[in-house]
Amino acid sequence: MAKSQALPSPKPTRRFRFVLPWYAWSLLAVVAAYGLAFAMHWDDRGLLWVSERFESPAQRQESIWLPDYRAVIDAKPLPGMEKDEASDVTYNRQTKTLFAVMGKNPFLVELSLQGEMLRKMPLVGWSNPEGVSYMENGLLAITDERKHTLSLVQVDANTQTLDYKDFPQYDLGASDNQNKGFEAIAWDPRNQQLVLGEERPPALFTWKSDGSPLLKGDKQIHVSHELDLRNLSALAVDPRTGHMLLLSADSHLLLELDEEGEQVSFMTLLGGFNGLKNTVPRAEGVTVDEAGNIYMVSEPNLFYRFEKSR
Repeated sequence: MAKSQALPSPKPTRRFRFVLPWYAWSLLAVVAAYGLAFAMHWDDRGLLWVSERFESPAQRQESIWLPDYRAVIDAKPLPGMEKDEASDVTYNRQTKTLFAVMGKNPFLVELSLQGEMLRKMPLVGWSNPEGVSYMENGLLAITDERKHTLSLVQVDANTQTLDYKDFPQYDLGASDNQNKGFEAIAWDPRNQQLVLGEERPPALFTWKSDGSPLLKGDKQIHVSHELDLRNLSALAVDPRTGHMLLLSADSHLLLELDEEGEQVSFMTLLGGFNGLKNTVPRAEGVTVDEAGNIYMVSEPNLFYRFEKSR
């Protein structure tokens, strides 16, 4: 019997692996880092940070100057409001207290300057109140993002509830993004106007008023219409300088603009900066009193107070 011959073994298949050279990985890392920095506006904040270094002491004194602020009340929970979602806060210089709107379950809440709840007033008929600002003589302006309306309501020491149908309403008009409409509002006493802010894309408008429930004309585009923010959560006007504070939850940022709409200073809301132990989770409201103290609320029910350290 003939011996069987062994078949030749198949040649091993050569597998090719595509390996990027080290410099390609470095380039990808740089591109990714720049993309993140662009999305978070770190590049612009970096330029502003550099320009801040060249501001004179006199220029800093004439501004709010956010780098000097530190949190003295850090993430204090507002009791009993965990499911209400704090949307905005405003300072009432007559009562020396704060008023905050809660968006998910519509309420107007009066707070002490230390974040203690004084009273809670249901907002009957509101759908999604997102912005609030104190004007004059107990008059508050409230924006409803879902209804696209501005309400001017009267509040005094005896107010227990507010009904939407009892107060004048102003149509704010449609927004590019119907779910990201007019969220921010602030009273500008120097220029006798309300400043309104769209959340996304961020934009500012003004509406003239003498501080009464009667607004004049229609809203107008603000001098600083295009904003370098990922979104706009809230507005405040500093009564001492006339400068404006712009709050962005998505950018974790509080930005100061002068009366010409130019950027002056900023404060990051990330943990480890400006006295914050942890990052402000969802900053939705900001206001400032006549002494320059800054108050902030964050979803779901957190309260912050910042004071100037110098």
